[in-house]
Amino acid sequence: MPNSDLLARSLAAVWHPCTQMKRHEALPLIPIARGDGVWLIDADGRRYLDAVSSWWVNLFGHGEPRIKAAIKAQLDTLEHVMLAGFTHEPVVRLSERLGQLSGLGHAFYGSDGASAVEIALKMAAHYWRNLGHPAKHRFVYLEGSYHGETAGALAVTDVAVFREAYAPLIGQHFVTPSPDARHAQPGESADEVAERAAARLEHLLARHHGEIAALIIEPLIQGAAGMAMYSPRYLQLARAACDRHQVLMIADEIAVGFGRSGEMFACQGAGVQPDLICLSKGITGGFLPLACVLCSDTVYTAFYHDDVARGFLHSHSYTGNPLACAAANAVLDIFEADDVIASNRAKAERWDALFAPLQAHPNVVHFRRTGMVWAFDVIDAGAGFAQRYFAAALAQDLLVRPIGNTVYFMPPYVLNDDEAALLADGALQALDAALATGDTDHDLSLA
Repeated sequence: MPNSDLLARSLAAVWHPCTQMKRHEALPLIPIARGDGVWLIDADGRRYLDAVSSWWVNLFGHGEPRIKAAIKAQLDTLEHVMLAGFTHEPVVRLSERLGQLSGLGHAFYGSDGASAVEIALKMAAHYWRNLGHPAKHRFVYLEGSYHGETAGALAVTDVAVFREAYAPLIGQHFVTPSPDARHAQPGESADEVAERAAARLEHLLARHHGEIAALIIEPLIQGAAGMAMYSPRYLQLARAACDRHQVLMIADEIAVGFGRSGEMFACQGAGVQPDLICLSKGITGGFLPLACVLCSDTVYTAFYHDDVARGFLHSHSYTGNPLACAAANAVLDIFEADDVIASNRAKAERWDALFAPLQAHPNVVHFRRTGMVWAFDVIDAGAGFAQRYFAAALAQDLLVRPIGNTVYFMPPYVLNDDEAALLADGALQALDAALATGDTDHDLSLA
């Protein structure tokens, strides 16, 4: 089928996410036919290096054979069964393994990151209700935070374009300063920025803890805030403040879990144990939708009662889907078999040298890395930089999708040194091209 036919059909029938559809009049959709490792291949055979892991979900490359084999094997036994009143081996095995990895003993499943956040928020507020503190039903979130676009998740997301559009639908909670290291004052270290932000959090909790159920936080990296990276010191101080003021801590590890931060879970890099962890994205290696909330035994026990109303009132038809759980178990198998965390550390150190010319570019500031995430900000970029860079990167056979004036790489872990060199060189050429093309207001995406 000609590409033009497929593109026309997509525009006529598909409402694409996080997109002002009219702007596809200026920039056509790219019809992807297949994937292979770190590469996406379009209908004409052109290859694009997937430097953002297809919105941060792909860990081990497109078409990873071990994950495919696990899904195929599961198809031969059980494709799905409701998890209310029933159970199955893949979900039990996955829950046991996640518990061992995280130190949190019970797993509740959903379909995507936003649903995990909804689950965690409801669980936190209901926890306090079950303990006789129904007034504790509000939340604290960081400036610039992003936790999803469903109503509850949006209420703890600090992205103006989303909040303003749906303001009548969302609850009002507390926002506290971000420990983003880019906020450093002259002579101030990242630790000192973290301590300054933590002092503001402490003050907020001291005043309002009687109505606050939980702090929700993206550990170490705030994605939609332009890959804002901060000192682990903040997580340590935030954990202590939550403990002092009887506030739960929710770690939104949807983007930064499963090795992205350099550890299996980002909180582990700070030596911090949250009360609840939200997981999704990389949990199935980018193959199938799945989300999970892990909670402490303390939280779980507060719901364990004869009264149905004290049970956790949440459900999802595809909760704990066996196919998705089989994929997730295969992902954990790969982490063990390939010693992924140690391998990633070695790769990241080698690739820092490859990316050094980007860091030296006169328009680049705040070049930074945490784990397997690299980011830099572009100054004097002009309006519409994100879209110009996106188009310029495509011309270099790269999928790189900036957030405002922040360019970032979050590639699949199977990227090799040669491919990393291609990414570094292509990203530098795309930067010069985007800066040379001048201002435009043709931003494609909403974020």
